Amino acid sequence: MPTTGRRRKMNNTIPINADQGNRSVWKFLAGEFRPRGKFFTPFNMISLPVMLLGLVLIVIRFMKGIGAITNLTQEIPWGLWIGFDVVTGVAFAGGAYVITFMVYILNMRKYHSIVRITVLNGFLAYVFYAGALLLDLGRPWHVINPVIGNSFGTSSVLFLVAWHFLLYMFAQLIEFSPVIAEWLGSRRARKILSGMTIAAVIFGITLSTLHQSGLGALYLMAKEKIHPLWYSEFIPVMFFVSSIFAGLSMVIFEGSISHKVFAAQISEKNHRAQGGILQGLAKICAGTMFAYFFLQLLVFIHGQHWNLLFTGMGCWFLTEMLGFVLLPMILFVYSSRTRNVIMIRLAAILTMAGVILNRLNVTVIGFRWDMPVRYVPSWMELVVTLAVIFTEIWIFRWVINRMPVLKDPPAWVKDQK
Repeated sequence: MPTTGRRRKMNNTIPINADQGNRSVWKFLAGEFRPRGKFFTPFNMISLPVMLLGLVLIVIRFMKGIGAITNLTQEIPWGLWIGFDVVTGVAFAGGAYVITFMVYILNMRKYHSIVRITVLNGFLAYVFYAGALLLDLGRPWHVINPVIGNSFGTSSVLFLVAWHFLLYMFAQLIEFSPVIAEWLGSRRARKILSGMTIAAVIFGITLSTLHQSGLGALYLMAKEKIHPLWYSEFIPVMFFVSSIFAGLSMVIFEGSISHKVFAAQISEKNHRAQGGILQGLAKICAGTMFAYFFLQLLVFIHGQHWNLLFTGMGCWFLTEMLGFVLLPMILFVYSSRTRNVIMIRLAAILTMAGVILNRLNVTVIGFRWDMPVRYVPSWMELVVTLAVIFTEIWIFRWVINRMPVLKDPPAWVKDQK
């Protein structure tokens, strides 16, 4: 009898502890979702109305069709949401695969402090731009077709890009998952997930290099529709090479802002290391931009498009190549030698503008350039694009303020190494 009573007593304590555990988990999550800091900031006051208006426009788009808020036509089925949100956004997310390759494969520990925030930025970019892709599909419920190979076939470029997208998002989630485990205080999960990091990085790098070029390969089928100055059989190579300096320029730009906005979370050691990190990234950008400029020059000479330089589109092409490739490349070289951080940031901004210009020239501006009526995005398309970007920034900020992305990991993490 005493033994039975003891067992009953012990059994009665289990649900009590479980309930307390559940309550503590829900209490923790409720506390994490509470707003922190000042709410009435300039960014909040600008972004919130745009996000709300964008939400209304998205509802209208799905209720009345894509033509209700866009200027897309049967001749121009892909516009701003593909050219900027997807094609350009994926290029800017390329910093994730470049930085992880440098840190985990080349063992360049100098850049370890920016791995987590770079992977977070890349993961959110892929999630949101994949979501934006649904907005641009006339029949979004058919998005599964490229994944299963229906209608397109398993040998189509779109099938490969779709799978690269899905698998790379999963790989990035695994790469970032140790941060989530540290946030939740789950030591066992953190140990298991950390052991999967290297495999996820190798898998992710392979996928990312493939789909960066795969996006360019989509436009190989549009030879008669893209202006000759931007079309060549080497578009996939150009997209891949440009994704390297595009992604690293985004790392420089975003990292410079984060070091000011989230300065309290960054250790003094990482603050001091920022200048050296920016200098190293500037050198890599300069090298890849030289390769890109040289390849573009070879393609231009091989295509013998000299007569097109004296047209309006030719001047636009020269503006892109000289003003937003050659000029920032020179600035990167000069600023990395003189250790001028301000000039490095300026070069990064110019580079980002050049990447946007190039992607839009291929997908929008130079696409069906000879039509009597050109495609111009509607104001509603612009608002939805801004709403997507602002929403991503809000979630990015929430994660940074709560998870150990910039700040040092918990003390117990060192015991697992």
